[in-house]
Amino acid sequence: MNIAVDFDGTIVEHRYPEIGRERPFAIDTLKMLIADQHRLILWSVREGQLLEDAVNWCRERGVEFYAVNRDYPEERGVENNNHFSRKLKVDLFIDDRNIGGLPDWGTIYRMIKEHKTYPEILQERHGIIHEDDRPKKKHWWQF
Repeated sequence: MNIAVDFDGTIVEHRYPEIGRERPFAIDTLKMLIADQHRLILWSVREGQLLEDAVNWCRERGVEFYAVNRDYPEERGVENNNHFSRKLKVDLFIDDRNIGGLPDWGTIYRMIKEHKTYPEILQERHGIIHEDDRPKKKHWWQF
């Protein structure tokens, strides 16, 4: 899969324009996703030196992105492409601004590796039975 990953608040704690501390297991999980042959794209609001600092921070920890703020490394901006769009064409976005927030990185990895939804993992973890999965009440004539 092609996976876009945010930096501030997702890989590291929010300290923009500084680089915050790594969120637990973020780098390890990103390395596992790369080892699983996924293409990771750093998708950040950072630009210029701030973006370069984020890329280097990840690189120093062993995470090399397939592309940064673009769909593929060779992609050029609007100056060479009338159809250029900053919207990425990826299979998945990992971002702390998701509805419901950012799950822990272990859960994110399981969702991708095992093709499970967040509710499915929560059900397993907490033994929660979804409303639709509960046995139906019998009507009085079924007894």
